[in-house]
Amino acid sequence: MMNKIFTVLVFAGVPLSVIGTWMHWSSIILFIIYCLTIIALASFMGRATESLAIVAGPRIGGLLNATFGNAVELIISIFALKEGLIGVVLASLTGSVLGNLLLVAGLSFFIGGLKYKRQTFNVFDARHNSGLLMFGVIVAFVIPEIFSQTMSESKTLSFSVGISIILIVLYLAALLFKLVTHRGVYQTDDVSEGRHKEEEPEWGKGKAITVLLLATVAVAYVSENLVHTFQSVGETFGWSELFIGVVIVAIVGNAAEHASAIIMAYKNKMDIAVEIAIGSTLQVAMFVAPLLVLISLMFPTAMPLVFTLPELITMVTAALLMIILSNDGETNWFEGATLLAAYLIMGIGFYLL
Repeated sequence: MMNKIFTVLVFAGVPLSVIGTWMHWSSIILFIIYCLTIIALASFMGRATESLAIVAGPRIGGLLNATFGNAVELIISIFALKEGLIGVVLASLTGSVLGNLLLVAGLSFFIGGLKYKRQTFNVFDARHNSGLLMFGVIVAFVIPEIFSQTMSESKTLSFSVGISIILIVLYLAALLFKLVTHRGVYQTDDVSEGRHKEEEPEWGKGKAITVLLLATVAVAYVSENLVHTFQSVGETFGWSELFIGVVIVAIVGNAAEHASAIIMAYKNKMDIAVEIAIGSTLQVAMFVAPLLVLISLMFPTAMPLVFTLPELITMVTAALLMIILSNDGETNWFEGATLLAAYLIMGIGFYLL
């Protein structure tokens, strides 16, 4: 049913986006069309990556889901940087971390937990991810904030570039560790792996890759136009740049993995659901954010890796809460409700700022 709705939205939304842009429709109408089209395109990307995941296995599947889920946000952020909307970009990165750790993981744990009393996932992966969350969100984001207090703008930018390069190198090393040198060393759930392999992918490898590429191109076109509507939409609804970034861009940009993680949890494939939620956060913190800092050097306004205090404190709190709840390799609906409650508290805070 949902697939049919998304198919209609894609085939109606993409032409409407093109026509509306050419004919200069009202920003509010265009904003709604662009958001719905991106969400529908993201669902196609999600289905394509899920098909590839069945062929490639849960870890690579989770990585693919996170990568193509974040591709949407990366594209939106590059166009926002081009327009000089640094506040929106930093806020959307914050929203991505909060959305993945609290909203996606929260909904996955909650919906999965309503169906199954107790769900388990690989405890070694959970502990490995906890260490990376401590580093990627807490060390790499808090240190620039503290040091930049007494630094000039140019030194802050140089410091941000240095940290960005280190983050990207460590992220690539983490992938090498997980997918090559220690692949299968910490495997505990051979049964679910076997069950996973028996599944039939929705699309063949060729079709899935074609859909991914076409959807990514369409998302790039729609995203560029979406960025131009932010200012008038913010003025109309009284939304701050911070709220648009943290809530709207983050939810629209991460729609693919939101849906995928919840579906996986409902099917009791918690290894993939957790890999999508936490893997996506790590990818945003250790790859997307530093990559955007480096890309911003090509534009008139460069972006330092320095967040506002509310952004920083909410991300650190979300990371610590996730570490505490996921370290035992088990989950239930109440843990999901706890994460969702934290997201709502932070969402209200950003709305009222």
